[in-house]
Amino acid sequence: MSDKDLRKHVLSLLSGRNAHIGFEGFVKDFPAAACGQIISGLPYTAWQVLEHMRIAQWDILEFSRDAAHGSPKFPEGYWPSPEEPGNVALWNETVEKSRADMKQMEALVADPATDLFAKIPHGKGQTVLREALLIADHNAYHLGALAVMGRILKTKQ
Repeated sequence: MSDKDLRKHVLSLLSGRNAHIGFEGFVKDFPAAACGQIISGLPYTAWQVLEHMRIAQWDILEFSRDAAHGSPKFPEGYWPSPEEPGNVALWNETVEKSRADMKQMEALVADPATDLFAKIPHGKGQTVLREALLIADHNAYHLGALAVMGRILKTKQ
């Protein structure tokens, strides 16, 4: 497989095409007005899960390109405050920040000057390829849960 083909495959995976739900399709169909509602039996609201995704994605992006980046404390730094269930304004802000960070990760992967296989100098063996795949995997996992949450919330409207 050529370098160009590999980048194309990773970019496709990051965008959620193929076997996974895509971020844009999910956002378009989600009942954002209900993003802060608590669903019985679940520990987080939809906005809290989306914000968690955003924080993790941002952290992975920054780690991938900035040796001075300091990751949040795990696990609490990767979740919004439990006292803030979310609202439409926060939902929209999280969506926009997520889009912006994803575009930056996609640009990093697409840049032929980025060696996808080189170890990140300030890491412990991680590569940009590994970090891009980690974002794709983490996002797919949580988007699947959010899609189910959206279905539940739509039945309550």
